[in-house]
Amino acid sequence: MNRMQELRQERGISMKDAARALEMPYTTYVNYEKGTREPNSETLINIANFYNTSIDYLLGKSNVRIDDKTLDIVNEIDGDLLAQAGNIKDALILQKKRDDAIPTGFEPRPKTVKRPLVGDIACGEPITAEQNVQEYVDVPEGIVCDFCLRCHGDSMIDAGIRDNDVVYIKTQPQVEDGEIAAVRIGDEATLKRVYYDGSTITLVPANSAYRPKSYSGPELDDIQIEGKATGYTHWF
Repeated sequence: MNRMQELRQERGISMKDAARALEMPYTTYVNYEKGTREPNSETLINIANFYNTSIDYLLGKSNVRIDDKTLDIVNEIDGDLLAQAGNIKDALILQKKRDDAIPTGFEPRPKTVKRPLVGDIACGEPITAEQNVQEYVDVPEGIVCDFCLRCHGDSMIDAGIRDNDVVYIKTQPQVEDGEIAAVRIGDEATLKRVYYDGSTITLVPANSAYRPKSYSGPELDDIQIEGKATGYTHWF
């Protein structure tokens, strides 16, 4: 496995150092690197994570060091832990230790995935186009979410959504009557309950201090439902 030697030398460590970090006998590591012995699948994953690369690259089957699967793993790791550990393998260990060390009475931090937080929207562009994305935020793994919006103001306060909350959106072109949706009006996105009456769409705030707005005829050309709200996170 010449790629192992290449990756190890790039990191400037000896075979003894690599074997110690991977928690395997020195002679075993030497045999893996020389190709006289093949590691099992679990060991391959550990070695690839230690060198921050994909298994296919490690085996010489690909010239792409970081594939989509490896990126998915990286996106699930806390960025501070990854910086502290210096490699995927040790970051995963640190994250597991942190998640396991939960004080009595507290719940463990949920597993999360990264999703785009949409800001200003460029006219004519898909809502998740790169120029519309402010940053990528953590979303609980169990929530169906394709992108997020930050709520501004208190127009949805009676639905529990407060100013500055991050709302999770599942991309879909229509929602059921009365559901909360991310609605694009020209170059702006808003969160409102959607109601249908024939060829009229009415966007209703969840706050009696604000008036509903109805759209019909040519006005509908500027209205586009981007998705359904599936949850939110309070930001204090």
